[in-house]
Amino acid sequence: MSTPGHHTPLIDRLPKVRGKLREGAELAKVTWFQVGGPADVMFRPADEADLSAFLKGKPDDMPVTVIGVGSNLLVRDGGIRGVVIRLGRPFTDAVAKDGDLHVGAGALDLNVAQVAQQAGISGLEFLSGIPGTIGGALRMNAGAYGTEIKDVLISATAVDGSGNIHTVSVDEMGMSYRHCDLPEDWIFTSAILCGTAGDPDDIAKRMDEIQQARAGSQPIKSRTGGSTFANPVPDRAWEVIDAAGCRGLKIGGAQMSEQHCNFMINTGNATALDLEQLGDEVRRRVKEHSGVELRWEIRRIGERLGHSIIGKDA
Repeated sequence: MSTPGHHTPLIDRLPKVRGKLREGAELAKVTWFQVGGPADVMFRPADEADLSAFLKGKPDDMPVTVIGVGSNLLVRDGGIRGVVIRLGRPFTDAVAKDGDLHVGAGALDLNVAQVAQQAGISGLEFLSGIPGTIGGALRMNAGAYGTEIKDVLISATAVDGSGNIHTVSVDEMGMSYRHCDLPEDWIFTSAILCGTAGDPDDIAKRMDEIQQARAGSQPIKSRTGGSTFANPVPDRAWEVIDAAGCRGLKIGGAQMSEQHCNFMINTGNATALDLEQLGDEVRRRVKEHSGVELRWEIRRIGERLGHSIIGKDA
């Protein structure tokens, strides 16, 4: 595909890489909601140096979007223009060293928790309850069960939009509830996490408790994402959603879960538009009922098809 004003196919305008470039990549296959249009081009870098060289060599007008495993992501039906970068196997290492954990940004949160458990490092059990990767956790300061990534983070390494590599301390990242101050075009590649010495059996028990709590309270077997909305402190998102009568609310093939009403579900034939309209309708009803302004925690990216009105009545 080509971008407006260019007749050369987009993929031919990109620098040579050691990783993989693929045109028309189907993003619905790599997101938990299983909806959304394709990426013009997907780039899976071979390593941090490959990513850096690509960002230094790409055309300045080329849009870049980064995705992880798509657990907290809604790709709109029109797909994503430009290049989508997805960090794969070369970024999934998790190694215990001197009581800390050195992890790649593509490592699954659950896998990192398991490596910490095996190494007798306590304090990272909460990661077993977060669907997604370390890169996503760093970008949004993900948290669960009373702990956030900033609480266990020593430093992170990222590549900026110009291809320069930075290592920053947790204090330099400006992390707050579901937020990180670093520029949006910085792509995390790795991090160092800390914990305390613990008994592997005790850590495993705590992780089992978290998994059971998650299975009992969240629709983890459905096509869903993470929490739809951030908690509007001091309230909880699910409470104000429930109070506004939105538990089980449906638009098209999208539904707010009956089990946990801060989770959206693709019941089987939802479009990204169904899901986004449902979320915005919930926001409207909650605002009308309680005055609370819910903030999306699900990241919505890409282009819509047509000119549908977002937030109309169900």
